[in-house]
Amino acid sequence: MVRQEGRAVLTEVESKAFLQGAGIPVAETRLATSRKEALALARELGFPAVVKVVSPQIIHKSDIGGVKVGLTNGAEVGRAYDQVLAAARTASPAATIHGVSIQRMASPGVEVIIGMTKDIQFGPVLMFGLGGVMVEVLKDVAFRIVPLTRRDARQMVREIKGFPILEGYRGQRGVDIPRLEQALLDLSAFLEKHDEVKELDLNPIFAYQDGILAVDARVILEEPAPVAGRG
Repeated sequence: MVRQEGRAVLTEVESKAFLQGAGIPVAETRLATSRKEALALARELGFPAVVKVVSPQIIHKSDIGGVKVGLTNGAEVGRAYDQVLAAARTASPAATIHGVSIQRMASPGVEVIIGMTKDIQFGPVLMFGLGGVMVEVLKDVAFRIVPLTRRDARQMVREIKGFPILEGYRGQRGVDIPRLEQALLDLSAFLEKHDEVKELDLNPIFAYQDGILAVDARVILEEPAPVAGRG
């Protein structure tokens, strides 16, 4: 469908579906194309719910009011549906809007990010750091070239300055560090099989004492190669 529409940017729903084979737990997220469907999906997935606008052209959904969180009942979901669509149409009138995504709000954890970009010389490069706004403000991240070894994954997690937060800081419990290392290895292996991925972000991933959960995802594919003309 993405290629058929002539685009390379996957929506959040498409990105999460694509990453199902990467071995990283991803929050179940469903697309609703009507208010009625949004209410039904929220009841099915459970409250509190999160509603986000779904559009290939709107990458930073929170910045334009396209995300509503902590919705505790159907009435709130219905209002959120109307509000995020209105906000998206105001902020980006030309954007193609597929609908809204519905997911159950995850329990809070330590936010980390795993991302990938392609270097012209070295190819896919994985990045790891503290997630959310922390990665934008502190830029406390580590990089390694794909494919990763187990030693690479271990070093990446430990070389960021925020590692003490992952270990447990001032009475806070530490997170499942081996699971974060395995996530890096799993994603590295996934990317080796999917050369069509140009850019990828899992941000945030909530890291817990006993596991991890990616609650948002963004995937950009390589532009399709032009078809050679017949001579």
